[in-house]
Amino acid sequence: MKMPLITKENFFRELEKEPKPWQEEYLAMYCSQWKGATTDPHLMLIPIDDHLVHRGDGVFDVMRCVRGNIYQMEAHLERLERSARAISLHLPPDYTEVRDLIKALVVMGGEKECLIRVVLSRGPGSFSTDPSDCIGPQLYINVIRFRPLPASCYEEGIGVVTSAVPIKKAFFANIKSCNYLPNVLMKLDALRAGCRYSIGLDEEGFIAEGSTENVGVFTQDGVLKFPGFKRTLSGITASRIFELAKRLVEEGIIKDVIFANIRPEEAYEAKEMFLTGTSLNIVPVVAYDGRRIGEEVPGPIYARLTTLLWEDMTNNDALLTRIDWDHPAKILEGEGCQRPVSI
Repeated sequence: MKMPLITKENFFRELEKEPKPWQEEYLAMYCSQWKGATTDPHLMLIPIDDHLVHRGDGVFDVMRCVRGNIYQMEAHLERLERSARAISLHLPPDYTEVRDLIKALVVMGGEKECLIRVVLSRGPGSFSTDPSDCIGPQLYINVIRFRPLPASCYEEGIGVVTSAVPIKKAFFANIKSCNYLPNVLMKLDALRAGCRYSIGLDEEGFIAEGSTENVGVFTQDGVLKFPGFKRTLSGITASRIFELAKRLVEEGIIKDVIFANIRPEEAYEAKEMFLTGTSLNIVPVVAYDGRRIGEEVPGPIYARLTTLLWEDMTNNDALLTRIDWDHPAKILEGEGCQRPVSI
């Protein structure tokens, strides 16, 4: 094998030789080590010795921009900070400007429908497990084009399977860390079974969560149940749907909405079942471990909650961070930092 020597002079020439179509989805990135941002995917790199890379030593969160405004940004940042505190990760100095940085990056990316990933890492410094080797915590923010699931997933529903991968212990389950190996293996379980998603069970055999999704089950007795957040990550979208579902209780459409232990057998017999998440909203589940769920697709509870959630995502000023697209914050300056806005 002939191995070329890569230098500063030829690095980008070699990097650009092979096409990378997946990078078309990468719109903008901020890196605290540069103290700046880029819209060039070739520059969206982090050091290999950042403990985030070789130890998974970092936390992250993902929020969504809908019609040009960010939904539940404060809730996502609060969860990010809670995860950082849980692993004794201090916030980097530039985190004080994270809200303005996010808004500026979204405008730079030029897409009003996008996902924002905010990552806090322990930082570079060595290849050890010793946090004291690091120069200090780092902030990375990526804006990615939003690609929704195919419409058929919402119109016809999806199938899920039980994953054989053990779920994380309660302490780690409640930290949105960058160590997602169990989640990856759960996704593999789903793909091997010919499904998009799988669901993990806790040590007592109760439904926990998907690889990146929360679960809702509408039971035969008219109660909407969610697995509790003691052994699962506290889903921002799931929590909001829980609150919106109280309206259905008031209207007499459902008897109650609760957090509870749910056996797979109860879900098999459910009237409706669905997954929730930042990029999913709500997607109906029509088959679980090969068993048919419910009779209608979409079910009436799913349909009503979907309407309530979309209204919340687009009209609830209390949960929307507005972005002034005509006069964006000028935190990030520099040649080529603006893209045409896609409406």
